[in-house]
Amino acid sequence: MAATIQANSYATVAYTLKTPEGVVIDGSSVEGGEPIQYVHGYGTLVPGLEAALEGLKAGDAKEIVIPADEGFGERDEDLVLIIDRTEFPDPAAIELGDEFVAEFGEGEELAMRVVEIQKDVVRVDANHPLAGVDLHYSIKVEEVRDATPEEIEQARAEQEEDDDDHEHGPDCDHDHDEDDEDLEDEDDDDLDEEEDEEEEDEKPS
Repeated sequence: MAATIQANSYATVAYTLKTPEGVVIDGSSVEGGEPIQYVHGYGTLVPGLEAALEGLKAGDAKEIVIPADEGFGERDEDLVLIIDRTEFPDPAAIELGDEFVAEFGEGEELAMRVVEIQKDVVRVDANHPLAGVDLHYSIKVEEVRDATPEEIEQARAEQEEDDDDHEHGPDCDHDHDEDDEDLEDEDDDDLDEEEDEEEEDEKPS
């Protein structure tokens, strides 16, 4: 059994994530929450958290502050975009806070959420909701062991997939649905893939 969290360790970590103001964002003890379970060394967690967990052993508890640039990054105002309402499957159903995925270029996907609705256009924000926020974690390591070969292979495969897509953290949970029926059923959480392809040249990049 691995004594401490290190490369190829499988760790189970209970956590509470708060804003700098002390507001609980997520955690293993909130409704529906679960401990973080991951293979260390494959970028499964945000970089600052994974680095802070290295060397800890089962039973260790720690308060960890992750600067924004080591968490979900700083805000980029270039990722706040204006999109014509007609580009949505059901323009009349758009609501503040709706989330969707737009496809650009050669299959690149970008998750966005609606932050402002005007008569003819919609302002969306492609920044992660926690971009620009210092992350305050309270953690307790529940278990550390050697990862199995299968777990290591899965972690490696997920890392390669994320490298081709975008970085995920334990709080990254948006959907990547492309089916038109699913888009409508989810109240336009995602852009219609067919409409993306037809109007690709008109969309911001």
